[in-house]
Amino acid sequence: MHGFSQRFSRLSPGLSRRRGALALAVALAGLAAVGTGAWAQPATFPSKLVTLMVPYPAGAASDFTARALAEPVAKALGGQVIVENLGGAAGAIAANKVLAAPADGHYLFQGSPSELILSGMVNRSVRYRPEDFQLVAPVAISPLVVVVNDKLPARTRDELVALARTRGKDAPLSYGSTGPGTLYHLLGELFARRAGANATHVPYKGGAPLLQDLLGGQIDFAFMPYQAFYADYARQGKLRVIGALSGGRLPAPFEDVPSSADSVSMKGFDFSIWTAYAVKKGTPQPVAERLNAAIESGLANAHARAQLEAQAKTIFQPMSLEAAEKFYRAEIARYRELVRTVGYESP
Repeated sequence: MHGFSQRFSRLSPGLSRRRGALALAVALAGLAAVGTGAWAQPATFPSKLVTLMVPYPAGAASDFTARALAEPVAKALGGQVIVENLGGAAGAIAANKVLAAPADGHYLFQGSPSELILSGMVNRSVRYRPEDFQLVAPVAISPLVVVVNDKLPARTRDELVALARTRGKDAPLSYGSTGPGTLYHLLGELFARRAGANATHVPYKGGAPLLQDLLGGQIDFAFMPYQAFYADYARQGKLRVIGALSGGRLPAPFEDVPSSADSVSMKGFDFSIWTAYAVKKGTPQPVAERLNAAIESGLANAHARAQLEAQAKTIFQPMSLEAAEKFYRAEIARYRELVRTVGYESP
């Protein structure tokens, strides 16, 4: 370094200035190159609308979650947050829209294992993989329930199993899901396998149209996230919640609904489903950290929290980006095992 200084000092003033300018230009170019890589410092975030992308039509459980959190998350970010509903292809259409956008954090995908993990594993037409997303923050875990049309002569899960067995191949029970390869579809397949019976799968673009057909008697049963408004339909004699897919009990007025532990033929059939926010892989770390903090702030908001808990959702404890990534990797492995167990193959 000392020798370099001596040589530089012997140059003529004009040449020194020219070489100095050249060195500065090279240095700035290097910084620009670094700025496009992992060390890039993003511009002020958010610099435009942040979209919470919900992969199903309005009115379903996933839409409720997004609308409960949009305002407190926007406040934490100091920007505007909107909810966009885009159903179809078991959530893959919405997922692809997020992945087609720049990796700048302005599109947040509200996903569950069905869209984030299973779609890329089981559907040949889906080109993305679970690893194309980065989990920013998990939100909540929802209990899953078995819901039947009120006219179906089954009041427990064991009675549903017995009814499915008596129907045979000619008139099997039908069940709905939010699309081929979703968790709800795989649960139906696993149920039929465990019951030793046939069941006809009927896919929908979202929970809302599925529920309408269940209420109308077009399908017999479904595995769905618990929602408090099921109580209204139960009082009207339009549906029944006949089982909780967990060892615990549901809130009133469904506190007497049998859990998995109470079932004889379906003991151990324990499942729940989580919701989380994810961004496109490659989103700058500072942006992901900002989103992580804003979502955690939204989940701490008393009003939003009360809305989610009223739906029997268990809110995750705050989780760092590193912890969220570890959780996501473990979940990918868990659902890969479920696919193997069911033996599901994309049509």
